[in-house]
Amino acid sequence: MPRATATVSTTFLTANPVNPHEVDFTYFSQEALLDAGCLDMRMAMEAGEEALLAFEHGEVLFPEKIVQIFDQRTQQRINCLPATMLQDKVCGVKWVSVFPENPKRYAIQNLSAIIVLSEIERGFPVAVMDGTMASNMRVGAVGGIAAKYLAKEDAETIGFIGAGEQAKMHLLAMKSVRPSLNICRVASRTLEHEIEFVTQMQPLFPDMEIISMKTNNQAAMDGADILVTATSAQAPLLKADWVKPGAFYSHVGGWEDEYGVAQLCDKIVCDDWETVVHRTQTLSRMYKDGLISANDIYADLHELASGHKKGRESDAERIYFNAVGLAFLDVAIAKKMCDRAREAGVGTSLELQHEMVFEHPNLKERVRL
Repeated sequence: MPRATATVSTTFLTANPVNPHEVDFTYFSQEALLDAGCLDMRMAMEAGEEALLAFEHGEVLFPEKIVQIFDQRTQQRINCLPATMLQDKVCGVKWVSVFPENPKRYAIQNLSAIIVLSEIERGFPVAVMDGTMASNMRVGAVGGIAAKYLAKEDAETIGFIGAGEQAKMHLLAMKSVRPSLNICRVASRTLEHEIEFVTQMQPLFPDMEIISMKTNNQAAMDGADILVTATSAQAPLLKADWVKPGAFYSHVGGWEDEYGVAQLCDKIVCDDWETVVHRTQTLSRMYKDGLISANDIYADLHELASGHKKGRESDAERIYFNAVGLAFLDVAIAKKMCDRAREAGVGTSLELQHEMVFEHPNLKERVRL
């Protein structure tokens, strides 16, 4: 299994030699990023593995995220997630809202985000971009990286509970690392969401049979080689009885599976266990209930990328992967996307300031005293 290698990219620091006090940044809409070819899961996974190695080498600043929850029942919230990639000399922050009731109440997406990137030589902002696509790509990319090391190499069937953007990104990533996949089964809360999933994804994968399971979770998951739960539900939807020997399970959301799934698995891998224990996912609930400890965690994902821990060691292993979401991966992927978009010549240059406040002419007429 090839391992990731860290690379050092150059900063996109620019300066205006004529007016050194001018501060400009580039704005990238989702459409601009798409036009530049940034919906590239292989690029995102490469950026993710490089960032995981940088994290292992101590080259990442990764402070705690700030969470503002507006409704405890629905978990409607806005999160602020900062991180710095020291080698790339870039600091970023993702401002992301998660409103699980949106699809049902307003027929709109439940997640939206923007990402701000700053260089750390002068501390100036260099890019503001749509973060919704990058955030969803990060979710899929992390699942794909895990599958690269943990899923059976000849996996043929993938099952989904959940049919939203993160499920779709997972399919892009899983098919990239396991091209042998030829059957995809999907179950969601509504048949409408399943049909949308099939309609949107089938043209991308003509060699794969993508099947709506008519909201039957068991039919989607039972016996699949790769299982993915990508929902906003706070309920144990996945049952241990559905996880066959040799299966790889990618847990995306909060509390999506019964405790027996983790207890059944031969290996449990996290993107970062120390982060997981402070959240409200299945494993963190089990930890708080005294049913699991750090000794039960086989590895963090960076240990697989670096080769310090082995991935799958037999075709019979059931393997559980829990991704809580790491902000530095969002920043690393966003940086790659911005680099590609700049090379493609897309984006809008915006002026944050032309000069310092007290350098402006006719300031007397513009000040309110």
